[in-house]
Amino acid sequence: MRVTINQVKGMKKKGEKIAMLTAYDYSTAKIIDEADIPLILVGDSLGMVVLGYETTIPVTIEEMIHHTKAVVRGTKRSLIVGDMPFMTYHLSAEDALRNAARFIQEAGCQAVKLEGGVTVAEKVRRVVDCGIPVMGHIGLTPQSIHQLGGFKVQGKTPEAAIKLIKDARALEEAGAFAIVLETVPAQLASLITQKVDVPTIGIGAGIGCDGQIQIINDILGLFTDFVPKHAKQYTKLAEIIHNVVSEYASEVKSGGFPTDQNSFFLDESVAAELSKLTK
Repeated sequence: MRVTINQVKGMKKKGEKIAMLTAYDYSTAKIIDEADIPLILVGDSLGMVVLGYETTIPVTIEEMIHHTKAVVRGTKRSLIVGDMPFMTYHLSAEDALRNAARFIQEAGCQAVKLEGGVTVAEKVRRVVDCGIPVMGHIGLTPQSIHQLGGFKVQGKTPEAAIKLIKDARALEEAGAFAIVLETVPAQLASLITQKVDVPTIGIGAGIGCDGQIQIINDILGLFTDFVPKHAKQYTKLAEIIHNVVSEYASEVKSGGFPTDQNSFFLDESVAAELSKLTK
């Protein structure tokens, strides 16, 4: 059975920290699911770490649904959240509902994520009212990166901090079951966590959140363009893969690969008959 949004809410009530990761493909999702991670986000961050875009803005709903389907197929227990990309929920509540429904019906995920607070609260409410769970996302919202002026910490002034508190409350009142806090000062993230009853999931927001989310490529050391301050590299897969590929290429060139162990052979009688037929 998959984790439910009520179980996620219950984790906050019990004081149980929530681990969440991103995934973009079947194989990675399967590994994460088998490690008992309760929540997986198919993030539009795939635009940068998988598709090579400079930002998340070019990511389309078709790309998101394609990758979300793969993640759903690779999982049995984790609750899968599909990240709604740029301009799929901004124009109207009806647009938001229509596109959210595609994630649930076509991609097979159990919830969607929208960026924004007060400005998207009514759209969140409309989607939730129609039976689709929504995760909110405030603070650094990558789809608004041009408006924000870059990847900068949000909520650093009293006025900006109050705005984020209002955003969180608006999302909770609209029915969001959890809220991502991205790149928010730790003290402010702790305060928001205390002021809302739904779980907060931090990324670059300190230890005071109810849970944490990281991009799988960052913690594996697989994305090498840069290492975000909020990320911890638990290993350096890029180096390991580089060494493996180099060793493979060397063995191919030297004739060390493949060996008989990696090859298939005819029965001796068939080989002998074939030899006679081809003389």
